[in-house]
Amino acid sequence: MKSFLNILFATIAFSLCVLIAYLTNSDIVLNAIILAFLIQWVAYIPAYLFQTEKFYDLTGSLTYLTVIWFVYFSSGQTNEFNTQSLLVTVLISLWAVRLGSFLFARIHKDGEDKRFRTIKTSASQFFMTWTLQGMWVSICSMCAITGISSIDGIIPNNLFYIGFALFIIGFSIEIIADRQKTIFRSIEENKDKFITTGLWSKSQHPNYFGEILLWSAVAIMSFSSLSGTQYLTMISPVFTYVLLVYISGVRMLDDMGNKKWGHLEEYRAYKKNTPMLFLKL
Repeated sequence: MKSFLNILFATIAFSLCVLIAYLTNSDIVLNAIILAFLIQWVAYIPAYLFQTEKFYDLTGSLTYLTVIWFVYFSSGQTNEFNTQSLLVTVLISLWAVRLGSFLFARIHKDGEDKRFRTIKTSASQFFMTWTLQGMWVSICSMCAITGISSIDGIIPNNLFYIGFALFIIGFSIEIIADRQKTIFRSIEENKDKFITTGLWSKSQHPNYFGEILLWSAVAIMSFSSLSGTQYLTMISPVFTYVLLVYISGVRMLDDMGNKKWGHLEEYRAYKKNTPMLFLKL
């Protein structure tokens, strides 16, 4: 029964992304989304055979790079050179390279991703997890690749510049937060402690706040290039928020934190006085 539900859920995830891509009325976008899922399914085969999750996050980042540049070069056939389209492509590429290398280095150091201990032993559940990564890539990037593939490409206006500024802010917050936590964990006496310094004194999850902000910024930069049913792709920042807060990010980390430090008064005080996501000014 569980195997059936896993396959069903994976099928629904794929079908939903393909449907939204189809409604953009762009063959380029549709092909890009199918490509995103094909990469996951091909990578799943050796990952399951060798029972490893070590290149899962890296594959996700490589998929972003493949999809965004596929769309950029494919769109060159339908529109003239567009500086804004190139800039959005480069920004997403920088984010993907940074996040992929960071997560790959972390799992290489830790030796495993604890989330996958039971998942990778189930063929259907592991397949669903790889499929969900295809969904993550597809929905997060779809507003950008739809805008890039439009006749005029990404349109330069006030919304674009606001989005660009927000992307830089969000990207910077994510990098700084990850860096601060990496340094904190590298100190031996902090091995079994939780971080409450730097940006982590302003938010319990500042890295996720930066992630949500930068994808909201991508949607803002792309907005003016969309029309009709293409506005469905603006689900990107909402999807990112739901994914990070209720599914794979905040919820899981809070559960682990409560089990590890929930008995400590200082931890309970930290959670009570520090915003879960948004930065405290």
